[in-house]
Amino acid sequence: MAKQKIMSSRLKEEIAKELGFYDVVEREGWGGIKARDAGNMVKRAVEMAQQNLANQSAQNNQK
Repeated sequence: MAKQKIMSSRLKEEIAKELGFYDVVEREGWGGIKARDAGNMVKRAVEMAQQNLANQSAQNNQK
């Protein structure tokens, strides 16, 4: 089964910078981050997606 790319590299980098561990990514790559950081990154991506959907829904309701 082929891996499916869920998050763009740009989004991952943006979230890592926001959460404060992008320096580790630069030094060691994505494999160098802690499991907790990876989990927090996924959690933040889900929050962003939910907010985006809520905004889209609100815009559609205004039409």
